Amino acid sequence: MGRTHRPFFRVCAVDQRNPRDGRVIEELGTYDPMCPETDARTTLKADRVDYWIGVGAQPSDKVAVLIKKYGTEGSHLEAQKAAVERLGRRKDYTPPPEAPAPKAAPVAEAPAEEAPAEEPAAEASTDDAPAAEATTE
Repeated sequence: MGRTHRPFFRVCAVDQRNPRDGRVIEELGTYDPMCPETDARTTLKADRVDYWIGVGAQPSDKVAVLIKKYGTEGSHLEAQKAAVERLGRRKDYTPPPEAPAPKAAPVAEAPAEEAPAEEPAAEASTDDAPAAEATTE
C-alpha cells in the first residue's frame, strides 16, 4: 500500500502458504512510517492480535517489535494515546484580514473616454481620402 515515496503498511493475518501480497485472512492494523509522531505511527487491534498469536500465528520480526510496543501489554501505549491526541488537535485558524476591493468604476470610465476620442480621428482620415481623390481629377 502507499504510493511513490509515501510508504504505508497493513498488518495482516495471512496463511503462510499464500504469497506475501496474496489473500489476507484478516487485517489487524496499520503502520505509517511517515507519521511525524513516532508513537502514533501504529494502530493495532490488540484483541485480534492476541487471538491470532494464541492460535499459533507467528509475527514477522518488524510486526513482533510493533506488538511489543503497542500490543495489549505494550510499553508505549500511554505515549501512543498522547501522540494521537496531539495529532488530532487542530490549530486555531484565523482567516487573514480582507483587503479592500479596488475601485472598478474609475478604471471602467477611463477606457470609455478614450474610445470616443479615437472614433473622430478615424472619421477624419476617411474624410481626407475623398478630398485627395478630388484634387487629382
